[in-house]
Amino acid sequence: MNVPDALLWGFVATVALTSLLEFSRAAGLSRMSLPYVLGTMFTPDRRKAPLIGAGVHFINGFIFAFGYALAFESIGRASWWIGGALGAVHTAFVLAVIAYLPGIHPRMATEQDGPRATRALQPPGFLGLNYGVQTPAVALAAHLVYGAVLGALYTVQ
Repeated sequence: MNVPDALLWGFVATVALTSLLEFSRAAGLSRMSLPYVLGTMFTPDRRKAPLIGAGVHFINGFIFAFGYALAFESIGRASWWIGGALGAVHTAFVLAVIAYLPGIHPRMATEQDGPRATRALQPPGFLGLNYGVQTPAVALAAHLVYGAVLGALYTVQ
C-alpha cells in the first residue's frame, strides 16, 4: 500500500467531501452538518462541537482512504471512475445505516420518542431525509467526489 498517497490524497479528498457537504448546507440543499452531528456525540457545547466533529470527520476520512487504497491495491489499479464507484458503494452504506444513528448518539432524539432536554438534535431518518429531500443526492455527490479524487490521484504500488 502507498501510505503517503493514502494520507495525502485522503486528506485532499476529505477536504473536498467536507467542503461540498458544507457548501450544500449553506446553499439550502441539506440541513445536515456532519462535523456538527459528529461533534455533538462528544460534547454538549454547541460552539465546540463543529471543531471536534471536523477532527473526527478527518480521522474517518483517513480511515476510509486506507480502505479505498486497499481496494485499489487489490484491483491493481486506481482511476477516478473506480474511486467514484467505491464512493457510490460508500454512500449506499452510509445512507442505509444513518437512520440508526440515534441509537448511539447521546444527544439525538429518536423517531419514536422525539426531543428531550438532553436529546435535542433531530434524527436523520430514512436515508437522511429528515435533513432535506436533497440530502441523499448531496451525500452521493460528495462521496463520488471523495472517491474520484482518491482514485485519480492515488498511485498503486
